[in-house]
Amino acid sequence: MATDRTSTAAGAGPRVRRRADAERSIAAIVEAALAVFGRDADATMADIARAAGVGRVTLYSHFPSREDLLEEVMGRAIGEARTVLDAIPVQDLPADQALAEVVRSCWQVLDRYRSLQAAAVRVLGPERMRAHHDEPMAVVSDLLARGRKDGTVRADLPHDWLLATVYSLLHTAAAEVEAGRLPAADVPDVLEATLASVLAPPEQAS
Repeated sequence: MATDRTSTAAGAGPRVRRRADAERSIAAIVEAALAVFGRDADATMADIARAAGVGRVTLYSHFPSREDLLEEVMGRAIGEARTVLDAIPVQDLPADQALAEVVRSCWQVLDRYRSLQAAAVRVLGPERMRAHHDEPMAVVSDLLARGRKDGTVRADLPHDWLLATVYSLLHTAAAEVEAGRLPAADVPDVLEATLASVLAPPEQAS
């Protein structure tokens, strides 16, 4: 029995090392993909492998397709957005001010990953991309609901329509910057002014 336990313990060491090696490879691939897709929406899997310092066989063993890799990388980018939003004291601010802060913060992350967004939407499609944004947009949804109750956000249009408007404006801004029609530095102020006009109760807008 002692021999069996010794053999088992001896065999566990290589398995642990292999798992650790795999985790390091995955981390390197995801970090490389964030950086490379962040610069070039048309980057290839070979580009990612080179940037990560791994072979293509290793890359494909962890992420069998471009779709699998983009799913993972989008999850990481959205995780960054959640961290940024968690730092905003939304409960301590009036709903309209909190919305403005949240939208500015969302733009900071979206701007950083504009090219990644462009790459991902081609492969994952708009519905799956919207699903990736469910958690950050839940913060926006809660603030819209609070603003409708306290009178700082219009209540004459459907809640879901206003939520879709915020989401669409953020991503339209990214597309306009990518196309060279809007300077990235102008986007926060443009978004804030546009949303203030769109979301204001009719009596305030008039």
